[in-house]
Amino acid sequence: MKYIVESAKSVDQAVAALHEAVPVHGFGILHIHNLKETMAKKGVAFDHDCQILDVCNPGKAKAVLSEDMAMSLVLPCRISVYEEGGKTHIGMVRPSALLGVMSDSPAMASVAAEVEATLIAIINAAA
Repeated sequence: MKYIVESAKSVDQAVAALHEAVPVHGFGILHIHNLKETMAKKGVAFDHDCQILDVCNPGKAKAVLSEDMAMSLVLPCRISVYEEGGKTHIGMVRPSALLGVMSDSPAMASVAAEVEATLIAIINAAA
């Protein structure tokens, strides 16, 4: 269900690498959620660096949403970069697993497989 790789880079370096890899693969970064900063603003101390990138390929999103608008519940795709145990991890929930839980459409499965392969390539390039 998950795809996670370890990186020798810091969280910030891995996020910078994603900034380079994401557009090369036809995706864009919509937003970055910096959990440590957000929690600090709310008065909650959080010791782990964690940045979550919302990424999207508009063509793939249109294909998914044209098949089933309820899939908007799981879009955009997310890539998480986090520190745990002194190591940096880059990961995602596999789109094939996520969309497979929500739909039995063969068209949806095909798009999910394509997106998953691309996101794996992005993560591996950034690691």
